Amino acid sequence: MIEVSGSGGQLMFDGQYVTITRKGFLARATHGKGEKRLHVSQISAVQWKPAGAVVNGFIQFSIGGADRQALKGSRTMDASKDENSVVFTKQQQPEFEKLRAALDQAIAAQHAHQGAASSAPASVADELLKLRSLVEQGFLTQGEFDQQKARLLSQ
Repeated sequence: MIEVSGSGGQLMFDGQYVTITRKGFLARATHGKGEKRLHVSQISAVQWKPAGAVVNGFIQFSIGGADRQALKGSRTMDASKDENSVVFTKQQQPEFEKLRAALDQAIAAQHAHQGAASSAPASVADELLKLRSLVEQGFLTQGEFDQQKARLLSQ
């Protein structure tokens, strides 16, 4: 479990869910009380802006749809109003970097798992070999094989 506190919000990451909570007067004044949980499979992108010497940074989670590009100079201000963002200071940044690295690994693992679950269909040649084997074993007639072969080749 990774927990980090920024200015205006806190993040917890348990390996599967990112939970955004708001504590303190300023956080509740801008976002209200409560929490938001995002499963790593819901997160389509993570936007990161490092903190500078005089400006805060932020981490922002996209959950689908098109992201709107903020005007230069207003990105951090826009992020402070976004319910899927947490702003952090230069001193808080190292802890947020650890959370970001763990989240990147979890998202990559999620995508790898989804890719493995939807394995690629067999090639036409593989299908023809399977059908030929069924003919040789007596499960299909030559006519049935020819019919399935024509169907596969017409795709």
